[in-house]
Amino acid sequence: MREFFSSRPNRLWVVLAGFFTTNAIVAEFIGVKLFSLEKTFGFEPVNWTLFGQSNLAFTLTAGVLLWPAVFVMTDIINEYYGRRGVKMLSYLTAGLIAYGFLMVFLAIGLEPADFWRTAHIKPDWTPEQQEWMRSQVTDYDAAYGIVFGQSLWIVVGSLVAFLVAQVVDVGVFHRIKAATGENKIWLRATGSTLVSQFLDSFVVVFIALYIGQQLPFLQVLAISIMSYIYKGVMAVVLTPVIYLVHGAIERYLGHDLAKQMKEAAQKA
Repeated sequence: MREFFSSRPNRLWVVLAGFFTTNAIVAEFIGVKLFSLEKTFGFEPVNWTLFGQSNLAFTLTAGVLLWPAVFVMTDIINEYYGRRGVKMLSYLTAGLIAYGFLMVFLAIGLEPADFWRTAHIKPDWTPEQQEWMRSQVTDYDAAYGIVFGQSLWIVVGSLVAFLVAQVVDVGVFHRIKAATGENKIWLRATGSTLVSQFLDSFVVVFIALYIGQQLPFLQVLAISIMSYIYKGVMAVVLTPVIYLVHGAIERYLGHDLAKQMKEAAQKA
């Protein structure tokens, strides 16, 4: 065991894998919250019209805070550990997400203690604060179920989209690298993310909204495009982060070891 952790590639794998899985799992659970991107930054919604669908804006799930980090990690792991490394982590993460949702659904079904339903009032709060809280949340068990009890179709859609996007990202990344060589990190990283996020944006929305909630096709298509615009912009914006992380890893591993790992990853 000591030999395992004395290896720099092994320690790097543990850090990258832990960061990858944690970000993906947390993104799934916080994703139940929808927010307005424009209003968050103090602007009015864009209110675009696509395919006859009006008043479209950047209404996104809170999971978008973390998903860009997942895809940055995908490209970094791809670079040093190859297809097998990314696929193994993707399947493991999907299984952990499914396991997490199963545990949440079981927790929702537990019979709550009577005092817990309304006892979440801090004793040092003023009467006004206590009254405001009671007016906002009258039953903590119901609120718990609403927040964590995501639709089954949303869970299925996000898992399918995640796996499809990861597999496609791996393939596109290595095809670009095979064609361009060791240089142009930005092209293979950003290019693979743009392609995989295109599929991710459409798959999750179509499964969750078109199949699950039976919204009109054109409305679902318009929502998917709005989601992809955001993800595409983020993929480009985060390109410098790829270089920063890549440079830090190169310094940690050393040039020779990093080169060996990248050559092995390309063949794996």
